[in-house]
Formats: sequence, structure tokens, C-alpha cells
Amino acid sequence: MFTGIVTDVGEVVSEEGAQGTLKRLRIHAAYDPATIALGASIACGGPCLTVVAVGPREGGCWFDVDAAAETLERTTLPDWKVGTRINLERSLKIGDELGGHIVTGHVDGVATIVAREAITATDDPWGPTARFNIKTSPELAAFIAEKGSVCLDGTSLTVNSVEGNVFSVLIIPHTLAVTTWGERQLGDKLNLEVDLMARYAARLADPRRAG
Repeated sequence: MFTGIVTDVGEVVSEEGAQGTLKRLRIHAAYDPATIALGASIACGGPCLTVVAVGPREGGCWFDVDAAAETLERTTLPDWKVGTRINLERSLKIGDELGGHIVTGHVDGVATIVAREAITATDDPWGPTARFNIKTSPELAAFIAEKGSVCLDGTSLTVNSVEGNVFSVLIIPHTLAVTTWGERQLGDKLNLEVDLMARYAARLADPRRAG
């Protein structure tokens, strides 16, 4: 379980595996390797992945994760290569602050940036602010509501507006600076996880509509 509050930006340093079946990634991060156990869950760019190997390096650690066929089919992982930077979040512990919203790391699908608009200038004393318009499938758009929560590339965000299957999010200077959002441009693909409550509410409503 996660909150969508990014705690580090990692970098893919190696990849291997058969196309479409299993992909193993090695990621460099600033985490203390002594705090990461084999089998631990880390949200990597949105998907919750299991640590299968870990070790120390200068400035932090490296860890390996495996992505299986379902993850490769539903996420942007097939596009990750050496040098790809990804948002990271460690799993919650009892007593941790729930700063974003409840995130499972179970990605529902891939969305696309269709517009990026600068709200403040890059020389603003607090840094730039940007609005992104994101397009998703009509099926997933049904779970996205204005002022609701959405998780994009592992980041908990508030939905500003919704028009059809396009919605917007506003990214503040801090988030642009400490996540991969500062690098995001028109046409980029994003891992999308809809709000957990919306998913279950829709599921509970299905039998009532059918009956």
C-alpha cells in the first residue's frame, strides 16, 4: 500500500528478459540498502514491484525487480530502458502519514499527455507551475471525477477538470522539481491508477444495473 508521495527518483541502469513475458530491471536509488528486504514492495513509476535482489552503491543502493506479462501489458514498462528515470515510493508502515491518497500500485492502464501549459514562468521565485491535460480510455475516464484523486506515474494528484476522456492536473513547483514531472512533455505515456474507492463503487453498482 502506498500514498502516491514520491520519496526518490530512481534510474534504470540495466534491463534483461524475454519480450512480453518477463523483464528484470536494475534500479539505482538513494535509499539505504540495509532498510530494503528481499521481497519488499516498491512503487516504481506507479506499478508495485517486488525486490528480488538489493545491494549497496555509492550514494545509496541498487535493487532488482521483475515485471511479468500482466504488468508489461498494462504499463509503460516495455518502454523503459537504461537511463529512464522513475518515481519511487517505499510501501507504507503502520503509523506513517497518509499524505496523498490510498494507492495500491496496481496500474489500470496507460494515459497520454495531450497538452502541457505553463502557468507561471520558470523565473518565478517559487519555480514554475504547469497544467497537464491527460487523455485516457473512455472506460477508465468513467472512474475519474473533478476534485477527485488519481495516481499518475506513482504521483498522487488532484483532478482539476474532466471533459469526456480528457482530464487535467496542476503540478506545483515542488512536485516538478522532485519527481519526473518536470521532464514530462506532449505525447509522453503515463501509468494511470484510478482511485480505489471509485473502482469498488463501480463494481458494487454493476449488479444493481444488471438487476
